Amino acid sequence: QVQLVESGGGLVQPGGSLRLSCAASRIIFSIHTMGWYRQAPGKQRELVAAITSGGSTNYADSVKGRFTISRDNAKNTVYLQMNSLKAEDTAIYYCRGTYYGADYWGQGTQVTVSS
Repeated sequence: QVQLVESGGGLVQPGGSLRLSCAASRIIFSIHTMGWYRQAPGKQRELVAAITSGGSTNYADSVKGRFTISRDNAKNTVYLQMNSLKAEDTAIYYCRGTYYGADYWGQGTQVTVSS
């Protein structure tokens, strides 16, 4: 059974940084497009950032210049470096892996930005 396990969430002050990790197992990680999504209370889940198997990236306008997505295929892990965090970044962050008809999600990790 495919597993995507997120870690690295927590409570951080505005302006601070966090790095999220998503470790994948039982998939051929390198061929999957990997993405980070988030869902705030009362809002729809939205794409934060994605990285293709070839390393191309795209970001939501709200996080451009502050967040960086990267992947380490040797470790089957995708990362999200989040800098200059704002209160509006507070959400549950989910990892997603896709390849044609395959679509896998992690269980999510809470990120709370508050003073």
